[in-house]
Amino acid sequence: MPMVRFRLIGNRADADSIIAALHGINNVEHIEEVDDLMPMMRDDSSSSESVSDSEGQIYCIEVDTPNDQVADTVRGSAEAVAYELEAGIEFVDEF
Repeated sequence: MPMVRFRLIGNRADADSIIAALHGINNVEHIEEVDDLMPMMRDDSSSSESVSDSEGQIYCIEVDTPNDQVADTVRGSAEAVAYELEAGIEFVDEF
């Protein structure tokens, strides 16, 4: 089964909107937001205190599909919604 993985650069509402849109696609088997395995900032960094919640965050999302056709639909839909929201999206093979 093809797995579609992507990183979304945006805010919490952007991630929720894309996840909701993907739930509307027939035959999507599972959608999961996974923890970023490589955090962008060290825990002991004081610069993280100045980051606003409205600024872009990175959300790693996996979508399990039954075949390549549904996987292509997922990629197209995720890209279209991200474009509408002015969020960044990057499709990857693994996180």
